[in-house]
Amino acid sequence: MKISIIGAGAMGGAIALGLVESGMNPEDITISNPHENKLVSFRDKGLKTTNDNKEAVKGADVVFIAVKPWILPGVVAEIKDTLHYNYQAVSVVAAGVSGEDLRGWFDYNGYCPTISLSMPNTAVRLRESMTFIVPVTGNDRNPDIELYRRLGEVKVIEERLLPAATSLASCGIAYALRYIRAATEGGVQLGFRASEAQDIVAQTVKGAALLLADGEHAEAEIDKVTTPGGLTIRGLNAMESAGFTNAVIKGLIPNI
Repeated sequence: MKISIIGAGAMGGAIALGLVESGMNPEDITISNPHENKLVSFRDKGLKTTNDNKEAVKGADVVFIAVKPWILPGVVAEIKDTLHYNYQAVSVVAAGVSGEDLRGWFDYNGYCPTISLSMPNTAVRLRESMTFIVPVTGNDRNPDIELYRRLGEVKVIEERLLPAATSLASCGIAYALRYIRAATEGGVQLGFRASEAQDIVAQTVKGAALLLADGEHAEAEIDKVTTPGGLTIRGLNAMESAGFTNAVIKGLIPNI
């Protein structure tokens, strides 16, 4: 399978690196960007690079477009005459863009290619993304879905749920990291060096996530380490008295 990625920024670059890490031949991936300095590291890893978006999409089976939303209409206008609508699929990574927008921009004499709206997070580079996909045209067998499954977990959802998914998983990366940062500061106050505290907290969060891998409820796992009168329940109650759960929920809602 030949892959084209338009945009070598944080998300486009992460997708490229994740696909290579998943075992794809780097020579089967072309990444384009107007700024040459953004492409050097990818070329060093064996990927094909170009400054020409039209050239990038030629021969690709799947075209990922990972650019800022306000740049997207111009990119679509640039490549639509080059795309082969019958066999090339397009996966658009952009917040605040609707399926209706994409159908309008890609429309060519009443036809559209297979299009998905996709929302991975930056852990895609480590093949640990939580990615949401909205099939705009096509269905839940669009080819980008299998590619994203190489890069973590995938959920195919209705478009109406995309803002909530973005808040939980894309913004959620930052929220989880903010907890790690806060707990690290607490660890320093408890006597650890900052680097040690961060390692401890990061591994603890990783372990907590893995405990839920078999479908166990978070509260059931909490109960296993919460003894009557113990440190854990006192700590949980102190966090709740400071508004922990309410603060998390309030942090999610403004993004919807």
